[in-house]
Amino acid sequence: MNCSDEKETNYGTIQLSQIKANNSILSSVEENTNIPVDVTLTVEFNTILDTTSAKQNIELYNFSNELTACSYSFIDNNKAVVLKPQQNLNYQSDYQIRVNNSLKGEAKETFPGITMDFSTELGILTIDSIYLNGIDIKTFHPQNISRQNIIIETYFSFPVNTSSFSDNVSLSGVSNLNHTFSENNQKVTTTITTELTGLKKYTLNISKNLTSTEGYAFNGFSNYFFTEVDSTPKFPVISDDELLTLVQQQTFKFFWDYAHPVSGLTRERLGSGDVVTSGGSGFGIMAILVGIERGFITRQQGFEKLSTIVNFLNNSETETFHGAYPHWLNGSTGAAIAFSTKDNGADLVETAYLIQGLLTVREYFKNGSAEELQLCDTITAIWERVEWDWFRQGDQNVLYWHWSPNYGWDMNMKIQGWSECLIVYALAASSPTHSIPKVVYDEGWARYGAFPMKNGKSFYGITLPLSWDYGGPLFWAHYSFLGLDPRNLSDQYANYWEQNVAHSLINFEYCKANPKKYLCYSADCWGLTASDIPNGYTASEPSNDIGVIAPTAAISSIAYTPEQSLDAIRFFYYILGNKLWGNYGFYDAFDANESWWASSYIAIDQGPEICMIENYRTGLLWDLFMQNTEIQQGLTKLGFSY
Repeated sequence: MNCSDEKETNYGTIQLSQIKANNSILSSVEENTNIPVDVTLTVEFNTILDTTSAKQNIELYNFSNELTACSYSFIDNNKAVVLKPQQNLNYQSDYQIRVNNSLKGEAKETFPGITMDFSTELGILTIDSIYLNGIDIKTFHPQNISRQNIIIETYFSFPVNTSSFSDNVSLSGVSNLNHTFSENNQKVTTTITTELTGLKKYTLNISKNLTSTEGYAFNGFSNYFFTEVDSTPKFPVISDDELLTLVQQQTFKFFWDYAHPVSGLTRERLGSGDVVTSGGSGFGIMAILVGIERGFITRQQGFEKLSTIVNFLNNSETETFHGAYPHWLNGSTGAAIAFSTKDNGADLVETAYLIQGLLTVREYFKNGSAEELQLCDTITAIWERVEWDWFRQGDQNVLYWHWSPNYGWDMNMKIQGWSECLIVYALAASSPTHSIPKVVYDEGWARYGAFPMKNGKSFYGITLPLSWDYGGPLFWAHYSFLGLDPRNLSDQYANYWEQNVAHSLINFEYCKANPKKYLCYSADCWGLTASDIPNGYTASEPSNDIGVIAPTAAISSIAYTPEQSLDAIRFFYYILGNKLWGNYGFYDAFDANESWWASSYIAIDQGPEICMIENYRTGLLWDLFMQNTEIQQGLTKLGFSY
């Protein structure tokens, strides 16, 4: 073989199989557009390549015919070359892959050469990072942000269009935002000169209409933060004794000024018109006694209002069912108003709260004038008509909550412990006309101590004698104990003072620990119980905590947790009073996380506040209720010491 024969040797030809941009195959006949800027290019052949030749002859160029530096690797037994640009490509730019005709295979195969064009995706303007007073707020929602000297630093991926930036940025409720631009207009510093409102949710919005200087689109940005509490007192500071009197007096107005004009009974809530509540009225008539003793009204004024109430309750046109009252009544006519479809008759629990109040009133006036004694006799008649034993539903050893003239026992709800209903069994056992035996209490209410009657576990180092874990909503420590005195009350199942103290302290400790990191929860701001919530109503407790604090919870526990409750009252009044204090005392609830502040008042939340504050201060209602000889006999029958 001579030299000319060697030059004419045919080593074969390399064939290109495909070129892929990430997982997409590039086309040789159609435009290749919208290729990601972080692309990985794979050039695949049918032949094993000479890797040195491949690195020299497979290249990427930009629209200015400048070589783009890439790293090379080989796969598929060196039949494919992977090019990874060392930096992201430019947005909205043209590129060309060049496979030169000098490319050789491992066996000296040749290649005729080819080019493949593509263009990258349109640019996307993004936020690389954003800081509020040095705190990263790209995804985090910070709390307790200073109300003054707010600085927001935003770092964009590309220079922003400064001429339209102000039009595309807003902070809820704030009008004067000042923006300065630096670092080639990729950094924007926003300063807020206005002092922000305390304990408020602020939302920062950057509109998707914002563009970069190159016209790149922006997907928009929104995040929120919460300002710190404004600790400035909203009202003049007064003594704690004066503050407690003020809370009682303002709350008293709900039961006096806002009472139903015909019956004198307590309306269910602010705005409920003719709908009055039997249980809430029981709390309300006890509040009237507090009003007399505190000098908010005279004894005669109180007597006259109570006479109106008692006479209305005793009227034959006021609907009762086996002596028990419905949950709701029409305050003008006395007709039952359905609480729900099948709850349109007797409500034994609400009746018990009403009777608790009436018996307390009877004790208050039992040594009074002839008119006052007549009031007491009417109360006795109402009391003796309640057929507690009939609610055993055929002599079962348990009491039932509801009965309907239309649906009978369909509600089928047993009254069982532990809950807010101890007073029902205490009254049922004490009735001089329709009493229940002890076995109904032991088997029906206490279930001989079966959980969740007895608990015994420890929460935050506090042993809980009764109830579900963490104790349940805090009204369970209030409703039955506005008159029933827990200070020395005990039986085979618990010491009830210890129960209520433990329940209240656990509720306090939970809020102080704040495991869900809700805004405003602290040693000064606590209390989970049944209340209004945004767009609804729920029984809040540690096991059902949605971020709503109800002032009634901490306030009404003042006898059990005086220091913690007073701290809460001061905080609610002085610090949050501009949002939380109104015509009838503290509004029902608030959720600082949603900047939601209730404008509602509910009878069964307002009543325990004024009554339990008084029991803390003087023991008035406890002493009166426990003076009832019938109550004493009933408690003794059930095995209580008191």
